[in-house]
Amino acid sequence: MEVVLEAVRRDTFGRNNAGRLRRQGRIPAVVYGGADRQAESVSVDPKALLRILHSESGANTIINFKLDGTETRVLVKDYLLDPVRQELMHADFYRIAMDQLLTVVVPVQLVGEAKAAKAQGGTVDFVQREITIQALPGNIPEHVAIDIDALGLHDAVRVRDLDTGGTWSPVSDADTMIVHIVAPRASDDAAEGAAAAEPEVIKKGKAEDKGDK
Repeated sequence: MEVVLEAVRRDTFGRNNAGRLRRQGRIPAVVYGGADRQAESVSVDPKALLRILHSESGANTIINFKLDGTETRVLVKDYLLDPVRQELMHADFYRIAMDQLLTVVVPVQLVGEAKAAKAQGGTVDFVQREITIQALPGNIPEHVAIDIDALGLHDAVRVRDLDTGGTWSPVSDADTMIVHIVAPRASDDAAEGAAAAEPEVIKKGKAEDKGDK
């Protein structure tokens, strides 16, 4: 996914100038990286940037950065949020080349419900919700999907089990567990079995009491 973000060069710095920028509806930012290119101080629209960060691809969205009439492809490298108001305060962007591999973090999403395992009392333990991968910018997935429908009790999916489709490669350790199906505890099974085996107690009625006297 690619979007456009317009930037304006800035040549004033310091806390007071940053505050003035924010009152004008913009935030200070820096763009850096790329062969033989210097870091540039700019300002951007925080609302436009927040929409990008809240999109499906989030910080992995390829941005066509417009500055001084030229476009450069960048990724969001880092950003600062106000801890109380949750408003963007500052952002860093990194220039990228579409033919050079990038190392990024992508979210993991589970697909399906593992119904067979749940029917046996199993539960889904989603251990690792993000993984680190390496890919060309145009091949960065919005997320990595894992189908858990066929998983049974004690089954697990690790990084080495992921289908990369040949477009990216995992950087996270191959043995890292992402999701597994936890069997019910033995104590729970024993308690259920004991409850099922407990004999029914039948109380004597009044007629029987009189006959015994």
